[in-house]
Order: sequence, then C-alpha cells, then structure tokens
Amino acid sequence: MARRSLIPPLAVAIPVRNEEERIGSCLEALAQQEGAAFDHVVLLLNNCSDATLIHAQSLAPALPFTLTLVERQYALERAHAGTARREAMEVAADLVGPEGLLFTTDADGAVTPDWLIRTLAAFKAGAAVVCGRALIDAVDALKIPASLHDDDAAEVAYGTLLDHIHHLTDPDPADPWPRHTEHSGASIAVRVSAWKCVGGIPAVPSSEDRAFVAALRRIDMPIRHAPDVLVTVSGRTTGRAQGGMAETIARRIHQQDEMLDDALEPAVLCLKRAQARSAFRVLWNEYSPNHGLQMLQSFASHLELTATEIAAWLDAPYFGQVWEAIERASPALRRQRVKRSELTQHHAAATAILKNLLAKNTLSTRSFLQLPPPQSVTHSRERQSIR
Repeated sequence: MARRSLIPPLAVAIPVRNEEERIGSCLEALAQQEGAAFDHVVLLLNNCSDATLIHAQSLAPALPFTLTLVERQYALERAHAGTARREAMEVAADLVGPEGLLFTTDADGAVTPDWLIRTLAAFKAGAAVVCGRALIDAVDALKIPASLHDDDAAEVAYGTLLDHIHHLTDPDPADPWPRHTEHSGASIAVRVSAWKCVGGIPAVPSSEDRAFVAALRRIDMPIRHAPDVLVTVSGRTTGRAQGGMAETIARRIHQQDEMLDDALEPAVLCLKRAQARSAFRVLWNEYSPNHGLQMLQSFASHLELTATEIAAWLDAPYFGQVWEAIERASPALRRQRVKRSELTQHHAAATAILKNLLAKNTLSTRSFLQLPPPQSVTHSRERQSIR
C-alpha cells in the first residue's frame, strides 16, 4: 500500500515476433530493476512462428510482475511494428488505468538495471514523455564493419552539435542539457493521460516511435530525452521490423547511405530554424488581435510568409501544432539534407556556430527578427496546458 501511494501503476508493452532466443534476456532485465518494480509486462506476439510463446510461458512463474501474453495473426499489410506496438500499449494501458505509466521496449533488447528508476526520476521532474537511448550489444557490434561504427559516431556527433545549437538558442525547460536526440521504440515511457491525448501509437509500417513522439510534441507535451536511460539492443542484420535498425545496418553494410539521417540539416539552417522558433515563442505569448501587428509582420516577412497566414493559425490551442504548420509552409525553413561526403565541412560550421553561441557573440532572437522589446505581461495570452 505504501508503494502504491508513491508510484503509479507501471506496465511495459513489447511487440514480439519470433524472439525465442532473446525474449528471456529481455524479461530477465525487466525483472532485475533496482529501486522499483513493474506491475505488468505485456508481450504482443505478432505473427510468431517459433517457440517464443512457450518460452515466455515457462518463465512467467518466476517473474516479479504479471506477464500478459497476447497472440495475434495480423493480415500481411498490418503485420508490422506499428500495429503490434500500438495494441500492446492499449492492453498495457487497460491494466494500469488512467493514472498509470506506460513503458515500451523491444523484444531483442535488455534494459539496464536502473532503466526504471531513472525514467521515474524524469517523470518526477515534470516530464510527460521520457525517451531513452538504445546502444548496440557489444558482441553484435563486433560483427559490424568498423567503418560503419565510425560513420555512425560522426553522424551522432554532428546531430549532437545541431541539438546543442537548438538548446542554446531555444531552450526547453522540460529537456535541459545534457540530452540526446533519439526517439527509439526500444526506450519510450509515457503517462497514460498523454498517450490518450494523441490516440496511442500510430499504426504505421515503420518509424512508429518517431511518429508517436512527433504527435506528442504537436500538443506541447513535455518530453525529456534522458541520457542516462539506456537499453542494449541487438546489432543483427536480419530483423523483424520493416525499416528497423537491422534493415538499416544491412543496407549500410552493402552500400553506405549517401545522405545523413533526414532529421539532420546544414548548420546554418539549423541556427535559423532555432532562432525562428525562439522568436515565435515570443510572438505566441505576446500577440493578440489588438496588439503586436508589427511583431507579426516582421516574423512573417523573415520566414517568407504573410502575416495573414500566420494570424490564421494563432487561434490553435498548441504551440507545437502551429510551429509545425509554419515549418511546413515557410520557404525559408524548407528542409535540406546533408551529404555524408560533406559532413566534415558541415561539422566545422556547426562547431563555429556553437562556439559563438557559447561566447554569446550572436545576435539575440529579438534583434535577429527585428522584434520590439518584450511587452507587459498584461498582453500575454493564456494558453491551454496539458500535463
């Protein structure tokens, strides 16, 4: 009873397909959590044809949580991770109720012993969503060419530079530095209330994890990218999920991708995007139909949009929703990808920008967009906030 008064009900939802060799390690890691324990673990067995079910059933009596096994035979067009993870989380949500916390990981993964307690710490700090990091198993990593490890390290380092630029230019109180940039289904936790607000995990064939986090960001949920929340996943090249890590590794072993991840962009554009988003926060908080027209016009002009376009969006209830519309419509913020062959020069540009930001030598957001000084709080609009 004392435990219940301190920690809400906890459940882990795991999509599974033919994981008889790894499901034991996955469940054992969840069972060995330090400082707290799960109430439920749900395995959604998606079109399995091996002995995963039998193996999981044999382990159930010794586990410190209730293990729920759900078998599904989806039609071919629906037999993917999006469908399976979506239903697994629906089952888990029913088990923990509206005050519960939902976790999801992958069946080929093994979370660290402090995965739960560190995630709970992030929730306690105010997060509605906690994204952890996925690391490749050290033994499996030896089977991957060193050149791919080097390429990945360089790509991650560049992504970290870009994210640091965003952090310094447009800080997020819910996601302080240090942080990371991953949105992996191998380590996501969410309040049931937040999960319900976006209608659950999108049932898409691949990248359902990214789509889920994007939906949460769209309605201003506080998202924490916790660098100390870790899970080890397999580095196999024959995977179970279309578009997943295994497929990516196999493709890159055969032929490295010409372009970096599509979330990465040139450093100069990254800075412009971060400054524009920071300026829009000012506009969002201070604009009203009877006040702030100059501010609105300046912002619209800078992004090659019209004040009328942006004003029409400002009645929306969420900052994230409007910012997404602005990014989609603005020619000035059109996404540009980075060639792997040009990464060195982009890295150097990002390093220089970051150095200037750290030295506070760059223009302020307001001067960058020619915005007037902040107005009195009496002009600020009250916004709906979901926590």
